[in-house]
Amino acid sequence: MPVYNCRMTAPGSATSKPPLFQISLAEWSLHRSLEGGTLPHLDFPQAARRDYGIDVIELVNTFFKDKARDQGYLTDFKKRADDLGVQVLLIMCDHEGALGDVDETKRTQAVENHYKWVEAAQFLGCHSIRVNAQSSGSADEQRSLVADGLGRLAEFAAKAGLNVLVENHGGLSSDGAWLVSVIKQVGLPNCGTLPDFGNFKLADGAEYDRYQGVTETMPFAKAVSAKAQEFDASGNEVRIDYRRMMQIVLEAGYHGYVGIEYSGDKLNEPEGILATKKLLETVRDELSREDPL
Repeated sequence: MPVYNCRMTAPGSATSKPPLFQISLAEWSLHRSLEGGTLPHLDFPQAARRDYGIDVIELVNTFFKDKARDQGYLTDFKKRADDLGVQVLLIMCDHEGALGDVDETKRTQAVENHYKWVEAAQFLGCHSIRVNAQSSGSADEQRSLVADGLGRLAEFAAKAGLNVLVENHGGLSSDGAWLVSVIKQVGLPNCGTLPDFGNFKLADGAEYDRYQGVTETMPFAKAVSAKAQEFDASGNEVRIDYRRMMQIVLEAGYHGYVGIEYSGDKLNEPEGILATKKLLETVRDELSREDPL
């Protein structure tokens, strides 16, 4: 299993300073275009490379939900990506059932529903799938239930050489301490987190402190999602201090891919993606000047 938190030196240069982190593009950033039919899913790799200069992408299963076991479709997608030099990093998986369902039969079904995405991710050359920690009951009950389903899925994914990552995605999963306790209870090296800079709304509508949540979950991170919704006149995200966030990410020893996930409506999708990319690049340049390595 490759390591994704390492610093990588630029090809052909033994002395050049490696980037503090690299930038990928999450497919959700173009969900309106995909859902509206103006961007076919098969053309996403081309759009990432041509329109945004990004050669690493993160897929969302709902945009090809009936194609997980369609070998012809997956082969076509992979060829298009490979021909463009585009790498598929992971698949975000939604609407496949609750991994922490209180009903054991439904929980098992949810685990098995994810198998096809593990197999598709392996075929496409991904390192992970991203899942949700859905359940019900008390915090302790949900921890045990989610750890059971998540652990079984992670065991299956390990055979394919893949990670299973949990994103803070609402409810208890947005409680950083609780999510970490789940990952620790699973106790498998391929079971980790995908911290999202947003998505910290708890079940009661309260907001978990986003900086605390990212700090808590970063030690288990194998991918990071840079959520962005709105920018000020200086190009900064109005709700999220990107400099503070990226310092937290880097202090955890993570130097892998940070995925652009624009979900706002003040800018259109291309403008929002490019604004997020520019902000990440600006912060990276600033932090690189401060980095002693």
